[in-house]
Amino acid sequence: MNLTGFTEYADSFHVLGIRVTQNDCLLAQWHSEEEIRRNVYSVAKSFTSCAVGFAVQEGLLSLSEKLTDAFPEDLPAHVDANLQKAAVRDLLTMCLGQEHPFLMGAQRPLYEEDDWVKMSLAVPFAYEPGTHFVYNNVGPYLAGVLVQRRAGCDLVSYLTPRLFAPLGIKCPMWETDPLGNTFGAGGLFLTLTELHSFGLFCLNQGRWKGKQLLGQDWISECAKQQSDAPYGYLFWRGAYNSFRADGKFSQLSIILPDQNAVVSVVAECRNSKELLDLIDKLVLSQLS
Repeated sequence: MNLTGFTEYADSFHVLGIRVTQNDCLLAQWHSEEEIRRNVYSVAKSFTSCAVGFAVQEGLLSLSEKLTDAFPEDLPAHVDANLQKAAVRDLLTMCLGQEHPFLMGAQRPLYEEDDWVKMSLAVPFAYEPGTHFVYNNVGPYLAGVLVQRRAGCDLVSYLTPRLFAPLGIKCPMWETDPLGNTFGAGGLFLTLTELHSFGLFCLNQGRWKGKQLLGQDWISECAKQQSDAPYGYLFWRGAYNSFRADGKFSQLSIILPDQNAVVSVVAECRNSKELLDLIDKLVLSQLS
């Protein structure tokens, strides 16, 4: 693979690195600086999705479980009809039912309340769950908290033997809320190589070095469009029948099952859509 066409634009899009693997072979890589761990922002959501998958696999929770049963001590004084209908599955699809984004990056430092679970559930559920796509950090945050409560440990501890250690990701830093819960919607720090390994794990449908870690069915559901929006279970869908872990400023691991390939990028890009279009045109189009 020739990355020259793509790298000509790298500086203008503040791309820091790219890796391309196809058929278990590293086809190409490029770096503008040495690899370090960086905040991969909402890529964390895709890791939280896998944490939920492991928890379902182990019988710790069910996607059909109502939030009123999952969080009985955290509910507002008045539980409206839409909140009563919301289930764990709705935490993963961005169709939770709340009208506006909450727990976003610019909001979190300003909250006076420390209990973000109660605060999140008190946000009005304007829509029936499953009917309106609204990109919102509440769903993945609550999903991560539920896994932590059922497992009795934080998400890093939970995922270490199940995912991080097998993939060679050692003790990653992950943002927490004021009460110490891992913030499952963002704030995970990874290198490009670590991010790329996660993409390869997803490409292999939960299998790593000959061992099935997470069920194939879960990865398939993550990759499948779950609503009118191009979104699965905390993964975006894209060109070439791809799905991807996608973080702010273009932290990307793009999984292409039809081409048996993964393309991962770390960047500090403020024009994320334009960069994604460029990757589609100059990188993904070379895969066959």
